[in-house]
Amino acid sequence: MVLAILVGGFFWLNDYIYKEKQGNGPMPSNSDMLRNESGLDIKSEEVAYFGEVKGYYVRPDDKRAYPGVVMIHENRGLRPEIRQTAEILAKEGYAVLAVNLLDGVAEDQAGARTLTANFNQETGVANMRAAVDYLRSQGAEKIASLGWCFGGRQSVELAISGEELDATVVYYGGSMATTVEKLKPIEWPVLGIFGDRDQAIPVEMVREFEASLNTLGVDNEIYIYPGVGHAFANPSGANYAPNETKDAWEKTLLFLNTNLK
Repeated sequence: MVLAILVGGFFWLNDYIYKEKQGNGPMPSNSDMLRNESGLDIKSEEVAYFGEVKGYYVRPDDKRAYPGVVMIHENRGLRPEIRQTAEILAKEGYAVLAVNLLDGVAEDQAGARTLTANFNQETGVANMRAAVDYLRSQGAEKIASLGWCFGGRQSVELAISGEELDATVVYYGGSMATTVEKLKPIEWPVLGIFGDRDQAIPVEMVREFEASLNTLGVDNEIYIYPGVGHAFANPSGANYAPNETKDAWEKTLLFLNTNLK
């Protein structure tokens, strides 16, 4: 079995971008806030896993086999913040492959729209399934798919593609599948992280997602944080909520540890 952490919308663990809040000074970075200083030593490399497409592969620096995580970026591509996130998670005892679904990276939403305009869903699913195969080839018996926003939706797409997984985590994945019919292939636990002010995936859609999972008998944990909007775990955006981000990350680690280890 393979774990899928559906990274319904990806939160950026950003050491480089700080947003000034009026009267409150610089924002903390997620990577500073969530880093485990006592974590494992890690090693990283660029690997070709889907033809010539390269992802960022990070794992503990020893010879043990670890559970795998397919990490799926937001709509701005495989940026440095995603790579930092992969490193942070690898220190917790996971082999993480941050996939590359878009042709390049973007600095803003205008650039992101250009990137996603050329995205082909069928190719994207094949890309993510190749990432699962790569992690298996590296000894991972259980695998996770983790995504935020665009990546969250793609994580769900991976889960319903026929790939055999062990768990799914979704961070506010906009326009993701929510019906019983579409979610039928999922046979493993699901963790969902959302905000009640998210207009991209309103509470009504989240409740439909939850109800469909319940109807299917899928174990699930759905959290809707009050007072926060879309991409609340992205420190480069106006909706960033550090306390909720930290709590959601702790829930994510607990969920992964429970279902993968």
